Amino acid sequence: MIKVLFFARIREQLGCDGLEIGFRENMANLAALQASLIAAHEPRWEQVLNAPNVIRAVNQQLADLDHPLSDGDEVAFFPPVTGG
Repeated sequence: MIKVLFFARIREQLGCDGLEIGFRENMANLAALQASLIAAHEPRWEQVLNAPNVIRAVNQQLADLDHPLSDGDEVAFFPPVTGG
């Protein structure tokens, strides 16, 4: 299983806190998982997850789309964070 979490504005736009997906060999990396999520849901998911400023993390470490995935990973999508 891969646990997928959505935070802040992304959670609001998708109307989903997170989900669990059975790990498959064709989910070799973060890009493949993201493509799978987009294909399985309404068109809005493509717009939200492909936005240029989306931050992605695997197991609480920032990750690029080519980051490999393994069964049991936790993947998070969140918008840019600002501080003050």
